[in-house]
Amino acid sequence: MVREISAGGVVVRQEDGAWWMAAIEPPEAPDSATAASGSARKARSTTKTVLCLPKGLVDPGEKALDAALREVREETGIIATPVTKLADIKYVYVRSWGDGERVFKIVTFYLLRYESGRIDNISEEMRVEVARAKWVRLEDAPKLLAYRGEKQMAKQALEYLLSHAEV
Repeated sequence: MVREISAGGVVVRQEDGAWWMAAIEPPEAPDSATAASGSARKARSTTKTVLCLPKGLVDPGEKALDAALREVREETGIIATPVTKLADIKYVYVRSWGDGERVFKIVTFYLLRYESGRIDNISEEMRVEVARAKWVRLEDAPKLLAYRGEKQMAKQALEYLLSHAEV
């Protein structure tokens, strides 16, 4: 089984007395069934938007925190500073491309605080991975994020912020 090590961030900022979190939408995968039937446009409008946390592979020789900060910058267009490590999430998936290999993945997530930049100000090359980046209310994030582990990271981030007023 192949192993992958990734890192990502729950980037937060406070505005109007509420905490907001940066989330990304991956590009829509073309659905061959709806495309073949000619109703792709109609199906797309009823498809639920998938939201994720910015994350990506840790490059050789790179520290997980540095990878998380880099991935946040590349996938959202914003610069953030570290607050604390949240947790590692571990799971197994099967590659849907190429070899169909089973992959054991570990993703280290950090709570990061927004510093500067404009959300969704990303390069055209990055649009292959990210259709759009946007702010969502942190308290709504566990309901909006697509993946169980990422939902848990958003909950942990909110719990941390509520118990650490200095952030």
